[in-house]
Amino acid sequence: MIIDKREFHVKGVCYTIRSADAADAAQLSALRVKIDGETENMDREKGEAFIDAPGFEQLIKADAEASRNLFLVAAVDDRLVGFSRCQGSELKRLAHKVEFGVCVLQQFWGCGIGQNLLKESIAWADSTGVRKITLSVLETNEKAIALYQKLGFAVEGVLKKDKLLSDGNYYDTIVMGRFRE
Repeated sequence: MIIDKREFHVKGVCYTIRSADAADAAQLSALRVKIDGETENMDREKGEAFIDAPGFEQLIKADAEASRNLFLVAAVDDRLVGFSRCQGSELKRLAHKVEFGVCVLQQFWGCGIGQNLLKESIAWADSTGVRKITLSVLETNEKAIALYQKLGFAVEGVLKKDKLLSDGNYYDTIVMGRFRE
């Protein structure tokens, strides 16, 4: 699915949120690797599950054509600094929901980019009949958990000792959801 472009001005940073297009593929490939190396909040370590530019082109095309998928990017000038995806299912029993994921370059944390990517995704979901958005978040990512709760998400469960991080310890994954009546 494609949405209209929106501009934001937060803490002196001007950025645009828009649907991803094929021209973004090379930047997205590099951006994903960089973000994965900046934080342990992501599922992947740097370079894992690598998606090259042609792979992103295919993903962007498929998401644009799917009524239950949304691929958004955040750009400062012409530089991509974050992205998010909502991925749904065509299975009838699961067609009411999508799974949300987001990542933002560490340099731009605190500028509302992740929050606005999520708000745009919620607005899209609400306008297209999606009833539920789910996500998962590392237990130590307290700022993200607080943001999700502020935007109507509730904890639905905890996956105990779900991730092994670089410090050698296991951490829980919090599963959250927002259901629109």
